[in-house]
Amino acid sequence: MGFLTYFSSRKSWLAPLVCLSLALPMSEVIAQSASESATTTKKQTTTKQKTTTTTKASSTASKKTTKAKTSTKTSATRPRQTLIPSASKATSMGAVRSNVVFVQDLASNAVVFSRNDEGVRPIASISKLMTAVIVVDANQNMNEIIEVTQADVDQVKHSRSRLAVGAKLSRSDMLHIALMSSENRAANALARNYPGGMTAFVAAMNQKAKQLGMAQSHFVEPTGLSSENVSTPRDLVKLMQAAASRSAISQYTTDDQQEVRAGNKAPTVFRNTNALVMNPGWDIKVSKTGFINEAGQCLVMVARINNRDVAIVLLNAEGKGTRVVDAMRIKQLLLSQQVAAL
Repeated sequence: MGFLTYFSSRKSWLAPLVCLSLALPMSEVIAQSASESATTTKKQTTTKQKTTTTTKASSTASKKTTKAKTSTKTSATRPRQTLIPSASKATSMGAVRSNVVFVQDLASNAVVFSRNDEGVRPIASISKLMTAVIVVDANQNMNEIIEVTQADVDQVKHSRSRLAVGAKLSRSDMLHIALMSSENRAANALARNYPGGMTAFVAAMNQKAKQLGMAQSHFVEPTGLSSENVSTPRDLVKLMQAAASRSAISQYTTDDQQEVRAGNKAPTVFRNTNALVMNPGWDIKVSKTGFINEAGQCLVMVARINNRDVAIVLLNAEGKGTRVVDAMRIKQLLLSQQVAAL
């Protein structure tokens, strides 16, 4: 068969495959090709016998050879079958790779899915959601200018920052980039400028955790750079609910970018560390990412899926992309109603 004829015979299955891959960009589309049949024609061997027997054997061999040639031709011209499983078969919770997974329907409080959700663990920059709750509830002047000092420089993980020492921003801008871009110096500066300073701020964080029923959570600083900031998936759901109920936090965590001007310097554009907030297919109420070595890659969100608010907690994932892909897979499963409340 010529190449053009071979290619033409496959157009019928290429189109739906392309459409499916466009509709489900993060799903695993598995194509399994059926092997072409191979027919081997065995040589017919006859031995000389009596004249009447030889004639009959020759006739029989001729028929078998003709049948074998026909079978070989049919196999060669049959189009290769491509099996594309439905989303329900191609995607499963087993494909969600984060070490800790917790999904809860906030309307019914039903746990949709959980894995390794017991025990406390470091939560990295998810801590900044509690930092934001304390700042908002303090009712301080959001237009007050705050300066970044040497005290805000990370001495724990020696992380980088786009805020230079001496940069001056409003409390509102500091909170915005601390949440949206996980800016550590901004979060630390907010805590320093709390009534009573850092000590009072950390005490307020732990007191708020008790008020929210986060019995297994503990905080020692406002950024999450310390592995001693710990919590559980169930406690983090309570924290997300509190954060989502505060409009400033909801807005700042879901903005895709923000331009801020530090003093007389040129404006700097900060972007969201969660790429899903820029995806029009998502309706996210609150979002926060985090990472330190002890916590792994983390992502928590409250999103509207199937007309219901769903809390998603993904902790200790390997690689930045894993947590985003996992969130996409969870959404697909919920949309296809494959996951029933446990």
